Amino acid sequence: MTSSELVTEQIGRDASRGLRWSLFGQLGMKVASFAMGLVLARLLAPADFGTYAIALSATAVLMHINDIGLIAATVQWRGRLEDMAPTATLMSSVFGIVIYGLFFIGSPWFSQAAGDRGATPVVQLLALTIVVDGLTATRSAAIMRNFKQDKLTLANGFGLLGNAVVSIGLAAHGAGAYSFAWGQLVGGIITGVFVMVSARLPYRLGFNREIAGKLMKFGLPLALSLGVESIALNVQFAVVGRLAGAVALGSFLLAYNVSIWAQTILGTAIRYVSVAGFSRLSEADDDALSAGVQRSMPLLVTVVAPIVALTSVLSTPLIALLYGSRWALAAPVLQVLVLLTLVRMVNNLAMDALMGAGATRANLWVNLWWALVLIPALWWATQEWGIRGAAWAQTIVGFLVVVPLSAVALRRVGIPMRPIALALIRPLFAAVIAGGVAFLVAKASGTHAFVQLALAGTVGLIAYVPLAVPGDQLRDWYGAVRRFRRRSEPEPDFDPEATAVIVSD
Repeated sequence: MTSSELVTEQIGRDASRGLRWSLFGQLGMKVASFAMGLVLARLLAPADFGTYAIALSATAVLMHINDIGLIAATVQWRGRLEDMAPTATLMSSVFGIVIYGLFFIGSPWFSQAAGDRGATPVVQLLALTIVVDGLTATRSAAIMRNFKQDKLTLANGFGLLGNAVVSIGLAAHGAGAYSFAWGQLVGGIITGVFVMVSARLPYRLGFNREIAGKLMKFGLPLALSLGVESIALNVQFAVVGRLAGAVALGSFLLAYNVSIWAQTILGTAIRYVSVAGFSRLSEADDDALSAGVQRSMPLLVTVVAPIVALTSVLSTPLIALLYGSRWALAAPVLQVLVLLTLVRMVNNLAMDALMGAGATRANLWVNLWWALVLIPALWWATQEWGIRGAAWAQTIVGFLVVVPLSAVALRRVGIPMRPIALALIRPLFAAVIAGGVAFLVAKASGTHAFVQLALAGTVGLIAYVPLAVPGDQLRDWYGAVRRFRRRSEPEPDFDPEATAVIVSD
């Protein structure tokens, strides 16, 4: 075995362990968040969700740019982490505090532009989470860089517990939208404390001009790219709030939250290891990155496509069963908006591969064109057709603009697209068939939401699997599951063919 193969094997083992913990943690977090959401949906009014959505849209954008790309730069750093950590810590902390201060001053204008000036204090409170994120950014990156996702999972779990206690407690006492803001802030602080302790990286501040230059060269285009991406993802809340009002925005937010379930569980878990994995592959072998993307992209689509298709056709009984009739307005939005999940997960994997290759400027251009096309389309569609029009605008732009641009960017770093495109035909076709079958079964299953979901969902999956997954691949998956169950062994079995998939996922 060559030295390159040995390095790749070790990367596969580390990334596999990290991915298992990420998936476990994200699944647990999603179940807990879902339960918390059910409780809050019954304690709060749709208008409270609308106010929170305005605050969330602002915070999400700021959270992507406040560390100026230093988390990814730390994960991708070539050299000793201890040498660059003081400079990275100082930079991310200062930027987090400065950005929050500027936004605090401008938050009344933002809230008014989003259609609810009364949301200003909620926005200002929730945005404090970016300060916490800036102070802990380098330690979070160190944990991800070393594939120690078990520590990150534990930190996030304790943070979510604190969030739930505060949010539900305040909501029960009539705090309205402040329930969300205080809950997330307290949860972020708890998570930050655990991250600082778990990283085992001395908290030192310093400044080295050469290190700062390297960090900025990698991180600044990435920060701009993530900022633009976040605008493209979150401008929907400001536009819908401005044009449709807080009540409609509340229903839109609930539909959006349901639509990203798969992205939250799978996508976040993947991202915790993918940037580090792609970086290591790119450094080890010129062809390893290309092979990893070619294998992982079809696998990702195979897993996500049936979730998207079945959620779309079963959106009405799903919303009715989980949230009740007063949230019925969210169902037609979910039916369309969930299709965008597939676009986002494919784009995120492509962006992670580009980051691993060091091509952060390509990320910026893809996201810039996404935002430039989306914003006018979103505004026009919301004016014409309300919140369902907003969902259609984002989905159409995603498929017609984001996916092709991501493909072009990958091709320019040496990753051929033809093998990936051919491999995607089968799962996408199978998802369409499964969705059609589920739709017909739901229509024939009566009016009870649970019966519709159980029967149509089961039959849809049964129809999907043999169409989407070849028999030999099913056997490989079964073997992978058996290896996953033996994860507690000191040296788990290693499948060379699965390494690129696990790492790049």
